Amino acid sequence: MPMTESVRRILSAYESDTPGTKANLARILLSGRLAGTGKLLILPVDQGFEHGPARSFAPNPPAYDPHYHFRLAIDAGCNAFAAPLGLLEAGADSFAGLIPLILKVNSANSLARDRLGATQALTAGVDDALRLGSAAIGMTIYPGSDSAYGMIEDLRDLAAEAKAKGLAVVVWSYPRGGPLTADGETAADVVAYGAHMACLLGAHVVKVKLPTARIEQEEAKKVYAKTHIELGTLAQRVAHVVQACFNGRRIVIFSGGAAKDDLAALYDEIRAIRDGGGNGSIIGRNSFQRPREQALEMLGKIIDILQGKA
Repeated sequence: MPMTESVRRILSAYESDTPGTKANLARILLSGRLAGTGKLLILPVDQGFEHGPARSFAPNPPAYDPHYHFRLAIDAGCNAFAAPLGLLEAGADSFAGLIPLILKVNSANSLARDRLGATQALTAGVDDALRLGSAAIGMTIYPGSDSAYGMIEDLRDLAAEAKAKGLAVVVWSYPRGGPLTADGETAADVVAYGAHMACLLGAHVVKVKLPTARIEQEEAKKVYAKTHIELGTLAQRVAHVVQACFNGRRIVIFSGGAAKDDLAALYDEIRAIRDGGGNGSIIGRNSFQRPREQALEMLGKIIDILQGKA
């Protein structure tokens, strides 16, 4: 697809990046049904690592097959497909060139028990991403964890290598661990803080959870009250996170979370992302835990909403 003004404007905000890195970022922005709009819909399938195979794929058994996810992402018109090393290796040749890939280079698992020091293991590298023809690497950090500094240092090194070799960097910034409460992980101040940290660490694309109206940090409560930051609606909270991402100079997308029976609620979240100025969504379990035709219909509706058609 030819370059559009929307994509040109987004790329212009990445002032230090090489043509190679910008070309790969453009590959993502110019792919799928949302190509050229500046909006993104990405299918991530790292949940087998995070939650286990049965919890991830038993609700829709065809999803045990890696090829199922490649086809779903392609047929739905997603901008990109993100997954860990082994899953991408299982379909990289069959689907080469059909959709931009994001190699997830670190992962956690639910068998680990260190809640306060939550962390992820490095499971792949930049050269793996290049070998598979990926457009980007993806990496998770846990701001707030007792192990956060090690993850941040790993991201520093991998992001520098990725950029030097012409790849884009996608950061899952999920505050957790340390003193954070379960509700605090999605508090508006904490989500915005985590998103801003990802930008400061050099992310091209920031992925965060949708924020609630809760304010977790005591010192932050004073500032939010004094400066009258509006958090009453989800769209306002999305706008606040976008503002934290260099005032919209970085791409920010929002997680779809666990599978929802109420699709109307999911569609309302997508509208809030759109109306708040977010760049889109990354939808995993809500996609592949449904039968294929239902997933395609749902993803099509999400694309229509992000385009302002629904």
